[in-house]
Amino acid sequence: MKKIGMIGGLSWVSTAEYYRRVNQITQAVAGGVSSARIVLESVNRQEYVEAVIDRRDEAAACAQIGYAAQALQAAGADFIVITCNDVHRFVPDLQPGLDIPFLHIAQVTAAAIKARGLKRVAILGVRKTMEGAFYPDILARNGIEALIPDEDEKRFIHDSIYDELVRDRFRDETRAEYKRIIAALGARGADCVALACTEIPLLLAPEDSPLPAFSTTELHCRAAVEMALADGRDRP
Repeated sequence: MKKIGMIGGLSWVSTAEYYRRVNQITQAVAGGVSSARIVLESVNRQEYVEAVIDRRDEAAACAQIGYAAQALQAAGADFIVITCNDVHRFVPDLQPGLDIPFLHIAQVTAAAIKARGLKRVAILGVRKTMEGAFYPDILARNGIEALIPDEDEKRFIHDSIYDELVRDRFRDETRAEYKRIIAALGARGADCVALACTEIPLLLAPEDSPLPAFSTTELHCRAAVEMALADGRDRP
């Protein structure tokens, strides 16, 4: 079994869900009381937010993630899972400096959408995910178009993540508004939705979405277990 290097803390809420689901899936697949081999490097979200939001210093934010990735490599991880969608925008800059790969959440999500034969996915996440290029680019390489919420919808989604979800607050009123937004995106042509913030599936279960919904958290966790168990061997 390969060792999973996990960059967490962005937020601790979704990191805890990653740890739970990766181990649940490992036990179901490997049998018995199997558990995953995980080494966790937990970033201080406050320091990250101060860099990327308060100072708008992308280089400093990227460096924080780079230090975490290097620490995981030094700890013997075989590959890296980042428990946050928008931080994957740094992967192209960080990968050349590492000897182990990242398991990219957008690639995993695109593969799942493509396998369902869907073509136009609405992207819900923080602003840097919804407005960034990494999801649309990876989706386009898989023949899928990204549909982005309008400005009012983006504002609500982003603010709800920062003000509620990462603080472990999940309100019925917020859940209802997410459903309304997803339905509106469907009316504008989306045939599915990517819950592209790892906290959103804790608020809205995919089966409760007005459109076919893809939990990036669940897809990422399942892909991590598949990658960890691929060779069927324990490593020191």
